[in-house]
Amino acid sequence: MKHLCTIILLLFATAASAQEELLQLGLEARVDYTRQSIDGDAIHDASGFKGRFINLVVNGDLGHGFRYAYRQRLNKANKDQSFFDAADHLYLSYTTPNNRWALTAGKQVVAVGGFEYDSTPIDAYFYSEYCSNIGCYQLGVSAMHTLKSGHDSFLAQVTESPFRTDEELFAYNLMWIGNHGDFHTLYSLNAMEHLPGEFIYYIALGHRLRLGRVTLDLDFMNRATDQQTFFFRNCSVMGQVKVDVGSYVQLQAKATYDVNRTMRMGDHCVAPGTELTRLGAVVEVYPIKGKRNVRLHAAYCYTLGSGSELNTLQDKQSIVDFGLTWRMNLLSFTPNKRK
Repeated sequence: MKHLCTIILLLFATAASAQEELLQLGLEARVDYTRQSIDGDAIHDASGFKGRFINLVVNGDLGHGFRYAYRQRLNKANKDQSFFDAADHLYLSYTTPNNRWALTAGKQVVAVGGFEYDSTPIDAYFYSEYCSNIGCYQLGVSAMHTLKSGHDSFLAQVTESPFRTDEELFAYNLMWIGNHGDFHTLYSLNAMEHLPGEFIYYIALGHRLRLGRVTLDLDFMNRATDQQTFFFRNCSVMGQVKVDVGSYVQLQAKATYDVNRTMRMGDHCVAPGTELTRLGAVVEVYPIKGKRNVRLHAAYCYTLGSGSELNTLQDKQSIVDFGLTWRMNLLSFTPNKRK
C-alpha cells in the first residue's frame, strides 16, 4: 500500500503544477462465482467465489502532447512478484501537434494483432489456449504513424519478450491498425525471442465488422519457429459474435481453435501436440439504462480436444461463471488555464 500511496501523491503533485492537465482516477472491480469441472469431476481449487479483479486506473494529459496511462492490479501481486510486475501498463506517450506521430515508452501491451488478444482482461470470461498463456504486458518503446486520412496507423515496437525468464530476450513487432467505418483491422508481424538469438515468428490478423447491433470478430494467427514458413501447422483461430438486445442486454457466442502439430519447442503458449477447441456463450446485463459501469454476467464454455498437462485448457473441461463488474470514477481534475 505504501507504493500505491506514493504513486497517488505524485500524481496529485503533477496535477497541481501542470497548466494543461487532466487527471482521471478510477477503480474497477469484478467478483465471480465459478464452477469448473473436467468430464463431470469438479475442480475444487478453481471453483467457488473469486475476486477476479481490483484495478486502479489512472490517466491524464500533462500538456504539450504528453499523456500518461497507468493500470494497477491490486489483487495480483504476491510474494514472488514485485509491485511493478502487477501493473498492467504504465507508460508516457508524446503525440506531435498534427497528431501524425506518437512515441511511447514504459510498460505497454505487446503489439500482437487480433481482437481477442486486444480485449481488456476484466471484460473477458474465457480465452483461447494462446491468449490464456501469453504475457502481453512488457517494458518497451514504440512509435506510431497515422496517415493523413486518420483511418490507418502503423506501429513499430521493441519490448521485452513475453518469454523472458532470467535472460535478456526481446520482441520486435510491426502492427497495422485500420479503422474504416464499420470495418476494423489489427494486423501484426512479430519476432519474439524464446531463447537468446532464437525466435518464434507470428502473423496475426484480426478483423472486426459492425452491423448495427451486431459485432463480428474473426482472428487468425500463424506461428513458426526456426525460420520455417509453413502455414496452418501451428496456428490459432478465434471467432466471436456480440448482439446488443435493447439497452440492457448483450448476448455473446465465441469459439476458439488452437493447434500445434510441429512437435518443435519454442512456442510457450500452445505446446507441441495440442489441438483444442473451446466453445462458449455469455449473457451480459446492464441494469442502469444508458450506462455500462455496472454489469452482471453469466458465462459458459466447454473445451474438447487433445494436448498435455502443460495446457491451460483441458479436454472435456467445462466452466460455468456468474459475476458482477463495476467501474467507479473516483476523481477527475482539470486545472484552470492561465490567461
